Amino acid sequence: MSAKVLIVEDEPAIQELLAFNITQAGFRALRAEDEKSAWLQIRQNSPDLILLDWMLPNTSGLLLAKQFRSDASTSSIPIIMLTARGEEHDKILGFESGVDDYITKPFSPRELMARVRAMLRRHTPAIPDEPLAIDGLELSPISHRVRASGINIELGPTEFRLLYFFMSHVERVHSRAQLLNHVWGTQAFIEERTVDVHIRRLRKALEAAGKDHLIQTVRGSGYRFSA
Repeated sequence: MSAKVLIVEDEPAIQELLAFNITQAGFRALRAEDEKSAWLQIRQNSPDLILLDWMLPNTSGLLLAKQFRSDASTSSIPIIMLTARGEEHDKILGFESGVDDYITKPFSPRELMARVRAMLRRHTPAIPDEPLAIDGLELSPISHRVRASGINIELGPTEFRLLYFFMSHVERVHSRAQLLNHVWGTQAFIEERTVDVHIRRLRKALEAAGKDHLIQTVRGSGYRFSA
């Protein structure tokens, strides 16, 4: 079955262009022009990926991304944000709101589809099924759940894969470039500083269970998971 891509975009011409390229690539294009129709599509069709415009009627893509990340039904769906804002500060805001990738307008349809394919590949289940448990932190790839101290820890798809990688490579120091290669994939169009944003999000999620200290910064080298 082909992957379903939800396009949340209120500009008809851009929505049509996105839908055309999504369909030409062999995926199923779902369309929404605002927050209400986006949630309706999600409930009815369970998309595999969301293309989310920053500027939407009555809300912003940033706020909607945060809603998606905080809702159990959408927390694991990868999100690519589309926007005319290309400054580094804007990109960081986007990543901190919960998006997994960021592309600025005007964009090349070929680059967009390369990012869509890369994102779908990264989020296709490919990690082993065996659960991991370290220092009271438990991760289950099958159920996509993380628990610690009796608390369910909600993670976005990128943070989940990042934590899985760390828990599979305890006590090893990994540079940002190495993390990008192993967690995001060699085809990712992601800047190295994006790793820092996802590390902060992962630590914040682990903080409620008192496990944020497990992700350690190694000055001048990168990051390490240490129990």
